[in-house]
Amino acid sequence: MRKICVVTGSRAEYGLLSGLMLSIKDDSTLHLQVIATNMHLSPEFGLTYKEIEADGFVIDKKVEMLLSSDTSNGTTKSVGLATIGFADAYEDLKPDLLVVLGDRYEILAAVTAALFYKIPVAHLYGGEITEGAYDDSIRHAITKMSHLHFTSTENYRNRVIQMGESPERVFYVGAIGVENATNLKLMSKKDLEKNLDFTLGEKSILVTFHPVTLENATAQEQCGNLLRALEELRDYRIIFTMSNSDTDGRIIRLMIEEYVDVHQDQAVVFNSLGKIRYLSLLQYITVVVGNSSSGLVEVPSFRKPTLNIGDRQRGRISGPSVIHCGSTYEEIVEGLQSALTETMLKKAEKGQNPYYKADTIKSIKEVIKGYPLENIIQKSFYNIDI
Repeated sequence: MRKICVVTGSRAEYGLLSGLMLSIKDDSTLHLQVIATNMHLSPEFGLTYKEIEADGFVIDKKVEMLLSSDTSNGTTKSVGLATIGFADAYEDLKPDLLVVLGDRYEILAAVTAALFYKIPVAHLYGGEITEGAYDDSIRHAITKMSHLHFTSTENYRNRVIQMGESPERVFYVGAIGVENATNLKLMSKKDLEKNLDFTLGEKSILVTFHPVTLENATAQEQCGNLLRALEELRDYRIIFTMSNSDTDGRIIRLMIEEYVDVHQDQAVVFNSLGKIRYLSLLQYITVVVGNSSSGLVEVPSFRKPTLNIGDRQRGRISGPSVIHCGSTYEEIVEGLQSALTETMLKKAEKGQNPYYKADTIKSIKEVIKGYPLENIIQKSFYNIDI
């Protein structure tokens, strides 16, 4: 029986991986192992490992790593702690294949430890570009330490091959989040409002804003500009989801909490919505605002516009329902005005999503189930003829 070990460190990533994890769990020829780490284990971020357990999964190992500091020094030390923790986890679990998604620093630690343990790695969503965050470099580093690759678009598949990965190991499968959006049973507006204890009304905005980690001392300024711009929309209900555990993330969290305290009649904030509440909410909001990848990947399938702010997602493929703007107050105000026009709302209703491809989870599972793992560790650089 092939042991497939899935690593997850954040609520958003788990929301994407959970369908694949269930498919692995239900396959009699596979044995699912789960390692939870980083934000899942933090009270500050909602102890979201409990959501994993509530969904019926057994967490085989918990890798503690997150320090209370969100400085560059603290983040770097967290990566070191994580690498030690993953070494201990692999020593016990001895997985046949590691499955990771994305570009976060805890995944870099997981893959680094796997390299020395000679554990093959299947990486979801290499080849993408987010030039405003250090996640961009982390993602490419993970690609080079991985052995099977699953990309969300054909363009990204070509980029992974361009990085020297053998084409026979690079699979264009589409984005899991898009498939989740169409397959999961979501909540009605009435049930959702009751669950959230918050009335959405006719006009509402979902906001997620993360630090732009390759810039210095901009988190406070950029988040301040966004919150000032939202002040102009007093007739909209506003739902905030908190930022990730990136450098300077706590600055943003504090500013949002202060904003909600002042605007309790209009705004609410959640550490974690979970995948069902988050996707359900996308059915009923007017526009998504911020710099999360979800605004570019999942939201278009709900036929709602996204205002993507600043450089964090710069370089990532986006569809016609996404508006990009700068991070100054004036640019965000102008972006909000454009996103809320009838023209933009109608454009978003056409529902064109460049990340959609049928049978995403099935395609991934077939590869990790059947691809030969013997002699997969030693890779040759694939040269493209020019």
